[in-house]
Amino acid sequence: MEPVSFQEYICSLDPSTLPRILRICSGVYFQGSVYEISGIECCLSTGDLLKVTAVTLQKVICEDVQTGQKSDLPPTFQGLFQPSPAPSLHPTSQGPPVQGNRQKGLTLHQALGQSGGQTQPLLCPSISPHTLLLSPVYEVQAIMHLRREQVKIPSTLEVDVEDVTEECQDVHFARPLLLSELLGMEELLPAQAEILEGPHGAAIFQSSWASRLQKGQRLQIHGCSHTWRVLASARSSTRRFLLSGSYQGRFRLKPRQFAGVQELAAGLQPGQRLHVVVTQDCEGRGDDVPPLSVGDRLEAQRLLQNAGSTRLLCRRHSEREDGEDEEGEELLLPLDLGGGFVEEVGDSKKYRLEELLEQLALPCDVRVVATDPALERDVLGSFSSLRLEARISQPFLLSSFCEEPDEGFEIPPQWLDLSLVLTEEPVGTQSPSTHRSHVEELTEAFYYQLLAQLPGGSAPPPPRPPKPKAQTHTGRKNQAHHKGRRPAAPQHPDSPQAHPAPSLPLKAKQLPPIQQSTPNKYSPCPRRLPAPQTHDAPGNTDVKSSSDEHNYEAIESSIQKTIRKVQTILPF
Repeated sequence: MEPVSFQEYICSLDPSTLPRILRICSGVYFQGSVYEISGIECCLSTGDLLKVTAVTLQKVICEDVQTGQKSDLPPTFQGLFQPSPAPSLHPTSQGPPVQGNRQKGLTLHQALGQSGGQTQPLLCPSISPHTLLLSPVYEVQAIMHLRREQVKIPSTLEVDVEDVTEECQDVHFARPLLLSELLGMEELLPAQAEILEGPHGAAIFQSSWASRLQKGQRLQIHGCSHTWRVLASARSSTRRFLLSGSYQGRFRLKPRQFAGVQELAAGLQPGQRLHVVVTQDCEGRGDDVPPLSVGDRLEAQRLLQNAGSTRLLCRRHSEREDGEDEEGEELLLPLDLGGGFVEEVGDSKKYRLEELLEQLALPCDVRVVATDPALERDVLGSFSSLRLEARISQPFLLSSFCEEPDEGFEIPPQWLDLSLVLTEEPVGTQSPSTHRSHVEELTEAFYYQLLAQLPGGSAPPPPRPPKPKAQTHTGRKNQAHHKGRRPAAPQHPDSPQAHPAPSLPLKAKQLPPIQQSTPNKYSPCPRRLPAPQTHDAPGNTDVKSSSDEHNYEAIESSIQKTIRKVQTILPF
Protein backbone atom coordinates (compact mmCIF):
# COMPACT_ATOMS: atom_id res chain seq x y z
CA MET A 1 0.00 0.00 0.00
CA GLU A 2 0.98 3.60 -0.41
CA PRO A 3 2.02 5.54 2.67
CA VAL A 4 -0.84 7.30 4.46
CA SER A 5 -1.08 9.41 7.57
CA PHE A 6 -1.21 7.50 10.82
CA GLN A 7 -4.60 9.07 11.64
CA GLU A 8 -6.09 8.05 8.31
CA TYR A 9 -4.81 4.50 8.62
CA ILE A 10 -6.13 3.97 12.15
CA CYS A 11 -9.55 5.46 11.35
CA SER A 12 -9.97 3.02 8.46
CA LEU A 13 -8.57 0.02 10.31
CA ASP A 14 -10.78 -3.01 10.88
CA PRO A 15 -10.06 -4.13 14.52
CA SER A 16 -10.83 -7.73 13.59
CA THR A 17 -7.64 -7.84 11.45
CA LEU A 18 -5.26 -7.05 14.31
CA PRO A 19 -2.38 -7.37 14.85
CA ARG A 20 -0.95 -5.35 11.97
CA ILE A 21 2.67 -4.40 11.29
CA LEU A 22 3.41 -0.84 10.18
CA ARG A 23 6.59 0.79 8.96
CA ILE A 24 7.32 4.45 9.76
CA CYS A 25 7.82 6.21 6.40
CA SER A 26 8.23 9.90 7.15
CA GLY A 27 7.05 12.70 9.36
CA VAL A 28 8.25 14.93 12.16
CA TYR A 29 9.35 11.95 14.25
CA PHE A 30 12.38 10.71 12.37
CA GLN A 31 16.13 10.12 12.54
CA GLY A 32 16.19 8.93 16.12
CA SER A 33 14.35 11.88 17.67
CA VAL A 34 13.12 11.13 21.17
CA TYR A 35 9.58 12.06 22.28
CA GLU A 36 7.45 11.21 25.26
CA ILE A 37 4.39 9.17 24.37
CA SER A 38 1.91 8.47 27.19
CA GLY A 39 4.59 9.06 29.77
CA ILE A 40 7.04 6.68 28.08
CA GLU A 41 10.13 7.94 26.34
CA CYS A 42 9.91 6.65 22.80
CA CYS A 43 12.23 6.95 19.81
CA LEU A 44 10.65 6.74 16.33
CA SER A 45 12.91 6.68 13.30
CA THR A 46 12.19 6.27 9.62
CA GLY A 47 12.09 2.53 8.92
CA ASP A 48 11.05 1.51 12.44
CA LEU A 49 8.38 -1.18 12.72
CA LEU A 50 5.28 -1.02 14.91
CA LYS A 51 3.15 -4.04 15.67
CA VAL A 52 -0.34 -2.66 16.38
CA THR A 53 -2.15 -4.93 18.86
CA ALA A 54 -5.17 -2.87 19.97
CA VAL A 55 -7.05 0.34 19.11
CA THR A 56 -9.27 2.13 21.64
CA LEU A 57 -11.40 5.20 21.06
CA GLN A 58 -10.34 7.93 23.46
CA LYS A 59 -12.53 10.84 22.39
CA VAL A 60 -14.19 12.48 19.37
CA ILE A 61 -13.48 16.07 18.42
CA CYS A 62 -16.74 17.63 17.32
CA GLU A 63 -16.49 20.79 15.17
CA ASP A 64 -19.43 23.08 14.46
CA VAL A 65 -19.14 24.03 10.75
CA GLN A 66 -21.10 27.23 11.25
CA THR A 67 -19.22 28.67 14.24
CA GLY A 68 -15.94 26.77 14.07
CA GLN A 69 -16.29 25.86 17.76
CA LYS A 70 -14.81 22.54 18.81
CA SER A 71 -15.73 20.29 21.72
CA ASP A 72 -14.72 16.83 22.91
CA LEU A 73 -17.24 14.01 23.02
CA PRO A 74 -16.52 11.04 25.30
CA PRO A 75 -16.82 7.51 23.85
CA THR A 76 -19.93 7.06 26.03
CA PHE A 77 -21.85 9.92 24.36
CA GLN A 78 -25.52 8.89 24.06
CA GLY A 79 -26.76 11.35 21.42
CA LEU A 80 -27.89 10.18 17.96
CA PHE A 81 -26.54 11.41 14.63
CA GLN A 82 -28.07 11.72 11.17
CA PRO A 83 -26.46 12.40 7.85
CA SER A 84 -26.46 16.07 7.00
CA PRO A 85 -28.59 17.17 3.96
CA ALA A 86 -27.17 19.05 1.06
CA PRO A 87 -24.91 21.91 2.13
CA SER A 88 -27.16 24.42 0.33
CA LEU A 89 -29.63 24.31 3.21
CA HIS A 90 -29.99 27.46 5.26
CA PRO A 91 -27.52 27.21 8.16
CA THR A 92 -30.17 28.20 10.70
CA SER A 93 -32.51 25.42 9.70
CA GLN A 94 -33.81 23.43 12.62
CA GLY A 95 -33.78 20.24 10.61
CA PRO A 96 -35.92 20.25 7.42
CA PRO A 97 -38.31 17.38 6.69
CA VAL A 98 -36.00 15.31 4.62
CA GLN A 99 -35.64 11.49 4.40
CA GLY A 100 -32.95 11.29 7.14
CA ASN A 101 -35.21 12.72 9.82
CA ARG A 102 -37.61 9.84 9.44
CA GLN A 103 -34.79 7.30 9.85
CA LYS A 104 -33.51 5.97 13.16
CA GLY A 105 -30.44 7.92 14.34
CA LEU A 106 -26.90 6.55 14.49
CA THR A 107 -24.87 6.12 17.66
CA LEU A 108 -21.48 7.74 17.88
CA HIS A 109 -19.66 4.50 17.07
CA GLN A 110 -22.01 3.71 14.18
CA ALA A 111 -21.50 7.16 12.73
CA LEU A 112 -17.73 6.74 12.87
CA GLY A 113 -17.95 3.27 11.35
CA GLN A 114 -19.98 4.45 8.36
CA SER A 115 -17.53 7.20 7.57
CA GLY A 116 -14.92 4.69 6.40
CA GLY A 117 -12.14 6.87 7.77
CA GLN A 118 -13.42 9.96 5.98
CA THR A 119 -14.85 12.96 7.78
CA GLN A 120 -18.60 13.11 7.06
CA PRO A 121 -21.00 16.01 7.83
CA LEU A 122 -23.59 14.99 10.41
CA LEU A 123 -26.42 16.44 12.39
CA CYS A 124 -27.06 15.98 16.12
CA PRO A 125 -29.84 18.16 17.61
CA SER A 126 -28.63 17.47 21.16
CA ILE A 127 -25.36 19.21 20.32
CA SER A 128 -26.12 21.93 17.79
CA PRO A 129 -28.60 22.82 15.00
CA HIS A 130 -25.67 23.17 12.65
CA THR A 131 -23.74 20.67 10.61
CA LEU A 132 -21.01 18.87 12.56
CA LEU A 133 -17.72 17.28 11.60
CA LEU A 134 -16.46 14.38 13.78
CA SER A 135 -12.74 13.60 14.13
CA PRO A 136 -11.98 10.52 16.29
CA VAL A 137 -8.82 10.25 18.38
CA TYR A 138 -7.71 6.67 19.09
CA GLU A 139 -5.17 5.28 21.50
CA VAL A 140 -3.06 2.75 19.64
CA GLN A 141 -1.26 0.03 21.58
CA ALA A 142 1.82 -1.23 19.78
CA ILE A 143 4.92 -3.33 20.27
CA MET A 144 8.27 -1.93 19.24
CA HIS A 145 11.52 -3.73 18.73
CA LEU A 146 13.71 -3.83 21.88
CA ARG A 147 11.16 -2.19 24.17
CA ARG A 148 10.05 -3.91 27.38
CA GLU A 149 6.56 -2.43 27.57
CA GLN A 150 3.88 -1.78 24.97
CA VAL A 151 3.73 1.85 23.85
CA LYS A 152 0.47 3.79 23.67
CA ILE A 153 0.46 6.16 20.72
CA PRO A 154 -2.28 8.70 19.84
CA SER A 155 -3.66 8.26 16.32
CA THR A 156 -3.06 11.97 15.70
CA LEU A 157 0.71 11.40 15.66
CA GLU A 158 1.93 13.27 12.57
CA VAL A 159 3.76 10.47 10.79
CA ASP A 160 3.16 8.55 7.61
CA VAL A 161 3.00 4.78 7.73
CA GLU A 162 2.55 1.82 5.42
CA ASP A 163 1.13 -1.59 6.19
CA VAL A 164 3.81 -4.31 5.75
CA THR A 165 2.02 -7.10 7.59
CA GLU A 166 2.19 -9.60 4.72
CA GLU A 167 5.86 -9.15 3.96
CA CYS A 168 6.96 -9.09 7.63
CA GLN A 169 5.22 -12.20 8.91
CA ASP A 170 8.54 -13.67 10.07
CA VAL A 171 9.84 -10.53 11.79
CA HIS A 172 10.55 -11.15 15.48
CA PHE A 173 9.90 -8.24 17.82
CA ALA A 174 12.52 -8.81 20.49
CA ARG A 175 11.23 -7.93 23.97
CA PRO A 176 13.84 -6.93 26.53
CA LEU A 177 13.87 -8.82 29.80
CA LEU A 178 15.14 -8.02 33.24
CA LEU A 179 17.68 -10.45 34.58
CA SER A 180 15.37 -11.04 37.55
CA GLU A 181 12.60 -12.18 35.17
CA LEU A 182 14.80 -15.01 33.93
CA LEU A 183 14.67 -16.59 37.39
CA GLY A 184 11.12 -17.69 36.60
CA MET A 185 11.86 -18.63 32.99
CA GLU A 186 14.40 -21.43 33.37
CA GLU A 187 12.90 -23.18 30.35
CA LEU A 188 14.59 -20.52 28.18
CA LEU A 189 18.04 -21.33 29.55
CA PRO A 190 20.76 -21.76 28.54
CA ALA A 191 20.68 -18.77 26.24
CA GLN A 192 22.87 -16.06 24.86
CA ALA A 193 21.95 -12.45 25.58
CA GLU A 194 23.03 -8.91 24.92
CA ILE A 195 22.93 -6.28 27.65
CA LEU A 196 20.75 -3.31 26.72
CA GLU A 197 21.22 -1.40 29.97
CA GLY A 198 23.65 -2.06 32.79
CA PRO A 199 22.77 -2.16 36.49
CA HIS A 200 21.77 1.05 38.24
CA GLY A 201 22.92 2.34 41.58
CA ALA A 202 26.16 1.94 43.48
CA ALA A 203 28.41 -1.07 42.90
CA ILE A 204 27.97 -4.06 45.18
CA PHE A 205 30.84 -6.31 44.02
CA GLN A 206 34.48 -5.26 43.87
CA SER A 207 35.10 -7.72 41.05
CA SER A 208 36.40 -7.25 37.51
CA TRP A 209 33.49 -9.14 35.95
CA ALA A 210 30.90 -6.88 37.63
CA SER A 211 32.39 -3.75 36.06
CA ARG A 212 32.05 -5.31 32.59
CA LEU A 213 28.26 -5.63 32.77
CA GLN A 214 27.66 -2.69 30.44
CA LYS A 215 25.52 -1.96 27.40
CA GLY A 216 26.50 -4.04 24.37
CA GLN A 217 28.25 -6.80 26.37
CA ARG A 218 27.21 -10.30 25.29
CA LEU A 219 26.63 -12.99 27.89
CA GLN A 220 25.96 -16.68 28.06
CA ILE A 221 23.43 -17.47 30.80
CA HIS A 222 23.65 -21.15 31.65
CA GLY A 223 21.09 -21.61 34.41
CA CYS A 224 20.10 -20.94 38.00
CA SER A 225 22.35 -21.63 40.97
CA HIS A 226 20.79 -22.10 44.39
CA THR A 227 24.04 -22.48 46.32
CA TRP A 228 23.79 -20.74 49.69
CA ARG A 229 26.22 -18.01 50.72
CA VAL A 230 27.76 -16.71 53.93
CA LEU A 231 28.35 -13.04 54.67
CA ALA A 232 31.79 -12.50 56.23
CA SER A 233 34.00 -9.65 57.38
CA ALA A 234 37.70 -9.35 58.11
CA ARG A 235 38.04 -8.29 61.73
CA SER A 236 41.30 -6.37 61.25
CA SER A 237 40.23 -4.39 58.17
CA THR A 238 37.23 -2.94 56.35
CA ARG A 239 37.06 -5.68 53.72
CA ARG A 240 33.82 -7.66 53.39
CA PHE A 241 33.11 -10.88 51.52
CA LEU A 242 30.41 -13.22 50.29
CA LEU A 243 31.49 -16.86 50.55
CA SER A 244 29.88 -19.54 48.40
CA GLY A 245 28.81 -22.83 49.93
CA SER A 246 31.22 -24.38 47.40
CA TYR A 247 34.22 -22.80 49.12
CA GLN A 248 36.77 -25.57 49.82
CA GLY A 249 38.98 -23.91 52.42
CA ARG A 250 39.23 -25.10 56.02
CA PHE A 251 38.49 -23.05 59.12
CA ARG A 252 39.42 -23.20 62.77
CA LEU A 253 37.39 -21.52 65.45
CA LYS A 254 38.79 -18.22 66.61
CA PRO A 255 38.22 -16.91 70.13
CA ARG A 256 35.97 -13.89 70.07
CA GLN A 257 37.29 -10.74 71.70
CA PHE A 258 35.12 -8.37 73.67
CA ALA A 259 35.94 -4.78 74.63
CA GLY A 260 33.97 -4.34 77.81
CA VAL A 261 31.03 -5.99 79.50
CA GLN A 262 28.57 -4.48 77.02
CA GLU A 263 30.08 -6.47 74.13
CA LEU A 264 30.41 -9.53 76.32
CA ALA A 265 26.69 -9.44 77.09
CA ALA A 266 25.86 -8.96 73.39
CA GLY A 267 27.84 -12.11 72.53
CA LEU A 268 25.93 -14.24 75.01
CA GLN A 269 23.52 -16.58 73.20
CA PRO A 270 20.16 -17.33 74.90
CA GLY A 271 20.31 -20.47 76.98
CA GLN A 272 24.10 -20.75 76.66
CA ARG A 273 27.06 -19.74 78.76
CA LEU A 274 30.16 -17.97 77.54
CA HIS A 275 33.59 -18.74 78.99
CA VAL A 276 36.14 -15.96 78.70
CA VAL A 277 39.53 -14.93 80.06
CA VAL A 278 40.24 -11.38 81.22
CA THR A 279 42.94 -9.83 79.02
CA GLN A 280 43.11 -6.38 80.64
CA ASP A 281 42.93 -5.25 84.22
CA CYS A 282 39.69 -3.55 85.11
CA GLU A 283 39.14 -1.39 88.16
CA GLY A 284 36.30 -2.31 90.44
CA ARG A 285 33.72 -0.11 92.08
CA GLY A 286 33.98 -0.49 95.79
CA ASP A 287 32.61 -3.62 97.39
CA ASP A 288 29.77 -3.83 94.88
CA VAL A 289 31.93 -4.53 91.82
CA PRO A 290 35.33 -6.13 92.50
CA PRO A 291 38.29 -5.51 90.21
CA LEU A 292 39.15 -7.93 87.40
CA SER A 293 42.72 -9.00 86.77
CA VAL A 294 44.46 -10.34 83.68
CA GLY A 295 44.07 -14.11 83.55
CA ASP A 296 40.79 -14.25 85.49
CA ARG A 297 38.44 -16.84 84.05
CA LEU A 298 34.78 -15.84 83.87
CA GLU A 299 31.66 -17.73 82.97
CA ALA A 300 29.05 -15.29 81.64
CA GLN A 301 25.61 -16.71 82.42
CA ARG A 302 22.71 -14.31 81.92
CA LEU A 303 21.45 -10.76 82.30
CA LEU A 304 19.69 -9.72 85.51
CA GLN A 305 17.78 -6.66 86.53
CA ASN A 306 19.36 -5.13 89.61
CA ALA A 307 17.84 -2.05 91.27
CA GLY A 308 16.54 -0.67 87.97
CA SER A 309 19.72 -1.42 86.04
CA THR A 310 20.79 -4.41 83.98
CA ARG A 311 23.86 -6.40 85.02
CA LEU A 312 25.63 -9.44 83.67
CA LEU A 313 25.72 -12.38 86.04
CA CYS A 314 29.13 -14.09 85.85
CA ARG A 315 31.01 -16.68 87.85
CA ARG A 316 34.72 -16.17 88.38
CA HIS A 317 36.74 -19.37 88.56
CA SER A 318 40.19 -19.77 90.04
CA GLU A 319 42.59 -22.71 90.11
CA ARG A 320 43.78 -24.35 93.28
CA GLU A 321 47.38 -25.29 93.74
CA ASP A 322 46.64 -28.85 92.63
CA GLY A 323 45.33 -27.53 89.29
CA GLU A 324 41.65 -28.15 90.02
CA ASP A 325 39.07 -25.40 89.52
CA GLU A 326 37.36 -24.02 92.57
CA GLU A 327 33.63 -23.56 92.55
CA GLY A 328 34.12 -19.84 92.00
CA GLU A 329 32.24 -16.74 93.04
CA GLU A 330 29.32 -14.87 91.54
CA LEU A 331 29.85 -11.38 90.09
CA LEU A 332 27.26 -8.88 88.93
CA LEU A 333 29.01 -6.71 86.36
CA PRO A 334 27.43 -3.46 85.12
CA LEU A 335 27.20 -3.18 81.35
CA ASP A 336 29.23 0.03 81.26
CA LEU A 337 32.24 -1.65 82.86
CA GLY A 338 35.32 -1.63 80.64
CA GLY A 339 38.08 -4.18 80.40
CA GLY A 340 38.96 -6.77 77.80
CA PHE A 341 37.92 -10.40 77.39
CA VAL A 342 38.75 -13.25 75.05
CA GLU A 343 36.67 -16.37 74.56
CA GLU A 344 37.99 -19.72 75.72
CA VAL A 345 38.03 -22.12 72.78
CA GLY A 346 39.40 -25.60 73.27
CA ASP A 347 38.43 -26.91 69.81
CA SER A 348 41.33 -27.21 67.35
CA LYS A 349 39.42 -29.10 64.64
CA LYS A 350 39.56 -27.91 61.03
CA TYR A 351 36.06 -27.34 59.69
CA ARG A 352 34.63 -27.07 56.22
CA LEU A 353 32.20 -24.18 55.77
CA GLU A 354 29.21 -26.50 55.69
CA GLU A 355 30.30 -28.20 58.92
CA LEU A 356 30.63 -24.88 60.68
CA LEU A 357 27.09 -23.89 59.82
CA GLU A 358 25.73 -27.26 60.90
CA GLN A 359 27.35 -27.17 64.34
CA LEU A 360 27.55 -23.49 65.26
CA ALA A 361 25.20 -20.55 65.42
CA LEU A 362 26.23 -17.43 63.51
CA PRO A 363 27.90 -15.05 63.99
CA CYS A 364 31.17 -16.74 64.90
CA ASP A 365 34.86 -15.92 64.54
CA VAL A 366 37.16 -18.18 62.56
CA ARG A 367 40.55 -18.29 60.91
CA VAL A 368 41.36 -19.89 57.55
CA VAL A 369 43.99 -22.58 58.17
CA ALA A 370 43.81 -24.16 54.68
CA THR A 371 43.00 -22.02 51.64
CA ASP A 372 40.74 -23.07 48.78
CA PRO A 373 42.87 -25.06 46.29
CA ALA A 374 40.60 -24.03 43.39
CA LEU A 375 41.57 -20.37 43.81
CA GLU A 376 44.81 -19.03 42.38
CA ARG A 377 44.99 -16.65 45.32
CA ASP A 378 42.66 -17.10 48.28
CA VAL A 379 42.57 -13.70 49.95
CA LEU A 380 40.88 -15.11 53.05
CA GLY A 381 44.10 -16.78 54.12
CA SER A 382 45.76 -13.41 54.69
CA PHE A 383 43.49 -12.44 57.60
CA SER A 384 44.10 -13.49 61.17
CA SER A 385 40.39 -13.44 61.96
CA LEU A 386 37.13 -13.57 60.02
CA ARG A 387 33.63 -13.11 61.36
CA LEU A 388 30.97 -15.23 59.67
CA GLU A 389 27.87 -13.07 60.04
CA ALA A 390 24.88 -14.80 58.45
CA ARG A 391 23.81 -17.43 55.95
CA ILE A 392 22.07 -16.20 52.78
CA SER A 393 19.77 -18.20 50.53
CA GLN A 394 19.48 -16.22 47.31
CA PRO A 395 19.12 -17.46 43.70
CA PHE A 396 22.00 -16.65 41.37
CA LEU A 397 22.39 -17.00 37.60
CA LEU A 398 25.48 -18.83 36.37
CA SER A 399 26.88 -16.76 33.51
CA SER A 400 29.98 -16.21 31.42
CA PHE A 401 31.17 -13.70 28.84
CA CYS A 402 30.91 -14.91 25.26
CA GLU A 403 34.61 -14.23 24.73
CA GLU A 404 35.48 -16.22 27.89
CA PRO A 405 32.96 -19.09 27.92
CA ASP A 406 34.91 -21.25 30.38
CA GLU A 407 35.28 -18.63 33.14
CA GLY A 408 31.96 -18.44 34.94
CA PHE A 409 30.58 -16.04 37.53
CA GLU A 410 27.30 -15.95 39.40
CA ILE A 411 25.03 -12.89 39.29
CA PRO A 412 22.39 -12.22 42.02
CA PRO A 413 19.52 -10.64 40.02
CA GLN A 414 17.72 -9.49 43.15
CA TRP A 415 20.67 -7.27 44.04
CA LEU A 416 22.20 -6.59 40.62
CA ASP A 417 19.50 -6.35 37.96
CA LEU A 418 19.96 -5.31 34.35
CA SER A 419 18.05 -5.20 31.06
CA LEU A 420 18.95 -7.57 28.24
CA VAL A 421 17.55 -9.27 25.16
CA LEU A 422 17.90 -12.93 24.33
CA THR A 423 19.51 -13.68 20.98
CA GLU A 424 19.26 -16.71 18.71
CA GLU A 425 22.92 -17.73 18.94
CA PRO A 426 23.60 -21.19 20.40
CA VAL A 427 25.22 -21.75 23.78
CA GLY A 428 27.77 -24.42 24.55
CA THR A 429 26.54 -27.45 26.45
CA GLN A 430 29.47 -27.47 28.90
CA SER A 431 28.99 -25.35 32.01
CA PRO A 432 31.81 -22.96 32.90
CA SER A 433 33.95 -23.14 36.00
CA THR A 434 32.45 -21.52 39.10
CA HIS A 435 35.57 -21.20 41.23
CA ARG A 436 35.61 -17.43 40.62
CA SER A 437 32.43 -17.13 42.72
CA HIS A 438 33.80 -19.01 45.74
CA VAL A 439 34.87 -15.69 47.28
CA GLU A 440 33.34 -12.38 46.16
CA GLU A 441 34.42 -9.13 47.76
CA LEU A 442 31.61 -6.70 48.59
CA THR A 443 31.68 -2.95 48.86
CA GLU A 444 31.48 -1.78 52.44
CA ALA A 445 28.30 0.24 51.82
CA PHE A 446 26.42 -2.74 50.38
CA TYR A 447 27.72 -5.01 53.14
CA TYR A 448 26.09 -2.91 55.85
CA GLN A 449 22.95 -2.46 53.77
CA LEU A 450 22.67 -6.20 53.35
CA LEU A 451 23.50 -6.97 56.96
CA ALA A 452 20.78 -4.65 58.20
CA GLN A 453 18.19 -6.40 56.02
CA LEU A 454 19.04 -9.97 57.04
CA PRO A 455 17.14 -11.48 59.96
CA GLY A 456 20.19 -13.53 60.90
CA GLY A 457 22.67 -10.69 60.56
CA SER A 458 24.26 -8.94 63.50
CA ALA A 459 24.37 -5.18 63.68
CA PRO A 460 27.23 -3.29 65.34
CA PRO A 461 26.88 -3.19 69.12
CA PRO A 462 24.90 -0.27 70.49
CA PRO A 463 26.79 2.61 72.11
CA ARG A 464 27.84 2.03 75.65
CA PRO A 465 25.87 3.60 78.48
CA PRO A 466 27.34 6.73 80.06
CA LYS A 467 30.29 6.07 82.28
CA PRO A 468 29.63 6.20 86.02
CA LYS A 469 30.77 9.06 88.17
CA ALA A 470 34.45 9.20 88.97
CA GLN A 471 35.71 6.93 91.69
CA THR A 472 37.42 8.53 94.63
CA HIS A 473 40.92 8.34 95.85
CA THR A 474 39.75 6.29 98.80
CA GLY A 475 37.88 3.91 96.51
CA ARG A 476 40.98 3.38 94.38
CA LYS A 477 43.06 2.62 97.43
CA ASN A 478 40.54 -0.01 98.46
CA GLN A 479 40.66 -1.53 94.98
CA ALA A 480 44.43 -1.69 95.06
CA HIS A 481 44.17 -3.47 98.36
CA HIS A 482 41.76 -6.00 96.87
CA LYS A 483 44.09 -6.76 93.98
CA GLY A 484 45.95 -9.29 96.06
CA ARG A 485 42.90 -11.24 97.20
CA ARG A 486 39.44 -12.23 95.97
CA PRO A 487 36.61 -10.19 97.48
CA ALA A 488 33.48 -11.87 98.71
CA ALA A 489 30.79 -12.58 96.12
CA PRO A 490 28.13 -9.84 95.95
CA GLN A 491 24.67 -10.50 97.19
CA HIS A 492 22.07 -11.57 94.64
CA PRO A 493 19.85 -8.61 93.74
CA ASP A 494 16.81 -10.40 95.15
CA SER A 495 18.52 -11.20 98.43
CA PRO A 496 17.22 -9.27 101.50
CA GLN A 497 20.82 -8.80 102.70
CA ALA A 498 21.74 -6.77 99.61
CA HIS A 499 22.49 -3.14 100.50
CA PRO A 500 24.05 -0.18 98.70
CA ALA A 501 27.73 0.69 99.07
CA PRO A 502 28.56 3.26 101.77
CA SER A 503 28.72 6.90 100.75
CA LEU A 504 32.09 8.36 99.82
CA PRO A 505 33.99 10.87 101.94
CA LEU A 506 33.54 14.53 101.09
CA LYS A 507 37.13 15.02 99.99
CA ALA A 508 36.94 12.11 97.59
CA LYS A 509 33.78 13.44 95.95
CA GLN A 510 35.64 16.61 94.95
CA LEU A 511 38.12 14.78 92.71
CA PRO A 512 37.63 15.06 88.94
CA PRO A 513 37.00 11.96 86.80
CA ILE A 514 39.88 9.76 85.65
CA GLN A 515 40.66 9.58 81.94
CA GLN A 516 41.33 5.89 81.30
CA SER A 517 43.14 4.58 78.25
CA THR A 518 41.16 2.68 75.63
CA PRO A 519 41.83 -1.08 75.78
CA ASN A 520 43.31 -2.85 72.76
CA LYS A 521 40.76 -5.54 71.98
CA TYR A 522 43.04 -7.35 69.54
CA SER A 523 45.83 -8.06 71.99
CA PRO A 524 45.41 -10.69 74.72
CA CYS A 525 48.55 -9.49 76.49
CA PRO A 526 48.18 -7.31 79.60
CA ARG A 527 49.03 -3.66 79.42
CA ARG A 528 50.04 -1.38 82.23
CA LEU A 529 47.58 1.38 82.91
CA PRO A 530 49.05 4.88 82.54
CA ALA A 531 49.01 7.18 85.50
CA PRO A 532 45.71 9.10 85.55
CA GLN A 533 45.90 12.80 84.84
CA THR A 534 43.97 15.16 87.06
CA HIS A 535 43.40 18.91 87.16
CA ASP A 536 43.00 21.28 90.04
CA ALA A 537 39.52 21.26 91.50
CA PRO A 538 37.77 24.64 91.66
CA GLY A 539 38.57 26.44 94.89
CA ASN A 540 41.11 23.83 95.97
CA THR A 541 44.77 24.64 95.33
CA ASP A 542 46.09 21.74 97.44
CA VAL A 543 45.33 18.98 94.92
CA LYS A 544 48.65 17.46 93.81
CA SER A 545 49.77 15.57 90.73
CA SER A 546 48.31 12.11 90.32
CA SER A 547 51.79 10.59 90.26
CA ASP A 548 52.08 11.35 93.98
CA GLU A 549 48.77 10.05 95.27
CA HIS A 550 47.46 7.48 92.80
CA ASN A 551 49.68 4.42 92.80
CA TYR A 552 48.74 1.16 91.18
CA GLU A 553 50.24 -2.27 91.71
CA ALA A 554 53.00 -2.99 89.23
CA ILE A 555 52.49 -6.23 87.31
CA GLU A 556 55.96 -6.55 85.80
CA SER A 557 56.93 -9.15 88.38
CA SER A 558 54.14 -11.49 87.30
CA ILE A 559 53.63 -10.56 83.65
CA GLN A 560 55.50 -13.55 82.26
CA LYS A 561 53.54 -15.91 84.47
CA THR A 562 50.27 -14.32 83.31
CA ILE A 563 51.22 -14.57 79.63
CA ARG A 564 51.99 -18.27 80.01
CA LYS A 565 48.67 -18.76 81.78
CA VAL A 566 46.71 -17.12 78.95
CA GLN A 567 48.63 -19.06 76.30
CA THR A 568 47.75 -22.37 77.92
CA ILE A 569 44.07 -21.44 77.76
CA LEU A 570 43.91 -20.21 74.17
CA PRO A 571 44.34 -22.62 71.22
CA PHE A 572 46.34 -20.11 69.20
